[in-house]
Amino acid sequence: MTHGFDKDFWERQWQQGRAGGPGSMGGNPPNPYLARETNGLTPGTALDAGCGGGAEAIWLASHGWHVTAADISSEALARAAERAATSGAPERLRWVEADLSVWSPGAQFDLVMTHYAHPATPQLEFYDRIAGWVAPGGTLLIVGHLHTSGSTGHGHHPPAEASATSAAITARMDGREWEIVTAEEHLRTLAGHGGRAVPLHDVVVRATRRR
Repeated sequence: MTHGFDKDFWERQWQQGRAGGPGSMGGNPPNPYLARETNGLTPGTALDAGCGGGAEAIWLASHGWHVTAADISSEALARAAERAATSGAPERLRWVEADLSVWSPGAQFDLVMTHYAHPATPQLEFYDRIAGWVAPGGTLLIVGHLHTSGSTGHGHHPPAEASATSAAITARMDGREWEIVTAEEHLRTLAGHGGRAVPLHDVVVRATRRR
């Protein structure tokens, strides 16, 4: 199965998951890796690439960061802004509708992060692209779907083109430019519809830009 991951695809996904309860795309809590991987960082400017429902961007803003949150889906952004209005620190958030495969922020950031974002470009090339938006001394945080032998796009397995391994991601980072801080793979569960447990195979990479 191959997905285009274009604007029409993501608008359909968000329109089909309008409910805001647990397990819905717009109702999930912030990714658990975010607090761990940003602990000890001094709040500054951040970019959330593919912010979706905004949980991670809102969490960062509530902890003192000034966040630019970009997503291709107007439906996702509308829901994220609505959630931010009642979640604290909306003045530190800027929502941008953008196709991340072609859009450029025109600036660099102290933190660039992405959580399960899949634009209409190969996954590893997307990570290369957003890495260029990290300022010297800044942090790149990637949380994605782990590529496994079951990455077929069926059930709870993402399609292969939307997944990666920690080794594949870090292999593209020049050691003269990047210091790898975290390169891990995890299995966790998320509460889905009806309270059922949904398994997630995650890859987590954090790196500091040397120059």
